[in-house]
Amino acid sequence: MFKPFFLFIGARYTNFKRRDHFITFISIVSMIGIALGVMVLITVLSVMNGFTKEIRSRILSITPHVMVSGWGEPLRDWGKLSEQLLQHKDVEAVGPYVDGQGMITRGKEVRGVAVKGVDPAAIDAVFPLRSTLKVGKVDDLKPGSFGVILGAYLAKTLGVNVGDTITLVIPDVTVSMAGIAPRLKRLTVVGIFEVGYIYDSGFAFMNIQDAAKLFKTQGGITGLQLRLDDPFAAPRIAKDLYEQTHGFYNVVDWTLLNGAYFSAVKMEKTMMFFTLIMILAIAVFNLISTLVMVVTDKRADIGVLRALGASTRKIMSIFICQGAIIGLIGTILGVIAGVALSLNVTKLVAAIENAFRVKFLSADVYFISFLPSDLQTSDVVLIAICAMVLSLLATIHPAWRAANVQPAEALRHDA
Repeated sequence: MFKPFFLFIGARYTNFKRRDHFITFISIVSMIGIALGVMVLITVLSVMNGFTKEIRSRILSITPHVMVSGWGEPLRDWGKLSEQLLQHKDVEAVGPYVDGQGMITRGKEVRGVAVKGVDPAAIDAVFPLRSTLKVGKVDDLKPGSFGVILGAYLAKTLGVNVGDTITLVIPDVTVSMAGIAPRLKRLTVVGIFEVGYIYDSGFAFMNIQDAAKLFKTQGGITGLQLRLDDPFAAPRIAKDLYEQTHGFYNVVDWTLLNGAYFSAVKMEKTMMFFTLIMILAIAVFNLISTLVMVVTDKRADIGVLRALGASTRKIMSIFICQGAIIGLIGTILGVIAGVALSLNVTKLVAAIENAFRVKFLSADVYFISFLPSDLQTSDVVLIAICAMVLSLLATIHPAWRAANVQPAEALRHDA
């Protein structure tokens, strides 16, 4: 089978069974360095993807995909609007809600809270609130009972459990003979939810009818919350719905509500990628050292090849080929190790925590008590390409030095 001579010689120079053990050693070190760089890159990006995916799933467990509301006023004739929104092919369900702000007090504890009134019979069609409950039932949010479901961190801060009562202070005033005072309402805790995100510390759910009375929506609602067939298409669908309703309503999707968080994560991932690429580049510098030493060691061979008529391009091809083989082997080993580690990092970290009785991630600080991982093929391909490109760039200078070796001088020194 035909094989270009530069490929044959380059592969031969990469043979680890040669007698020159030192060059063999630094070649192996170069491969290991590239492999470690690739492995770390794949693992770190997979963990960051895992965190993003986990937080996103928790957000969607308590947040509708799209919300349609009036411009600063309640929606009254919302039945027709609901039917209109359901006509969109990507909208699966629509449910009403009432929003409000207030402060919850119990004893000396005072906490700000965002209150959302929902319909217990229709909430499952919009987002899976039931699946987030630690204790209690959504069906206990009965009209007129003024029950409330609190986030786990908020309930812990207030020191309440199911059956306890709290006071909701509404930012509205009542005028009486005693003067001006804020409106207060006694609420009974009927459930506690936990999603492991900021909602746990400042969110509460009530029956939509009770919320409408407290926040005086005058028979209307704040808006409609939608569930989509594909939550990741929410920005596009929200734009379609805004145009479909001719801009009469405010349309907001879940990515916009949490835009600051996801923008920060995206920037962090990008900066982490470039930082680790620099570490990989440092590992590739070992490849330059290896090839420079090989060129020095093979000056006589290069002189013979040049004397036999080998062009500078072919001489360069020999050492570029050798560097590419080392880079390719290191990249393949790094990809295999990185993929294996990314797929098992959650179990590995859990085993280390159990063995040494330590906790790397506290749920109170990070909202997640384990190390998630989400291996994405696009990241693996991009990292492998970057590793190979850096490896090829590292071969240019040593290959250029080899191509400029003068045959007569190389053979004279060898003699």
